[in-house]
Amino acid sequence: MATHKRGNVWLGAAGLVVNSKGEWLVVKKRYGGLHGKWSLPAGFVQGDETIDQAALREVKEETGIDCEMIELIGFRSGVLQEKISDNMAIFLLYAKDEKQPVIAQLSELYSADWLSPTELVTCGEASVMLVEMASYSLEQGLTPIHHVDPGKVFGYSDYKLFFRK
Repeated sequence: MATHKRGNVWLGAAGLVVNSKGEWLVVKKRYGGLHGKWSLPAGFVQGDETIDQAALREVKEETGIDCEMIELIGFRSGVLQEKISDNMAIFLLYAKDEKQPVIAQLSELYSADWLSPTELVTCGEASVMLVEMASYSLEQGLTPIHHVDPGKVFGYSDYKLFFRK
């Protein structure tokens, strides 16, 4: 029996957009466990799209930035409350036009901006995943990161991150 409107297996997509200054395009969420935290533009995959198309769509919807795909750089998988498999693929993207203005989707976000990984790590307002990503190289093979705790607010009974080391 489904435990949520999306069933008990969720699939999401996120885009890490890096500009020529090495800054990351991040969003500050208005809802959920990431409320008030910087995170990647992300959302659920729709039935009529591939996972990489979902990442491109979510970045465009949340920030107004048009991007192109570079590669899959990570995968996050967790189990919520021992009932729901929550999965997200993270793609490295590049902005087609870095001068294009960032326009936050204010119905879901407080803001969207370009921030350096150092700013994100030190600001105290970044998601656990962004802080972990900042300490990994994004140019080599996928490596699982074990024993990461995103916080009790989510209710994960199991949580893993997979990034290039």
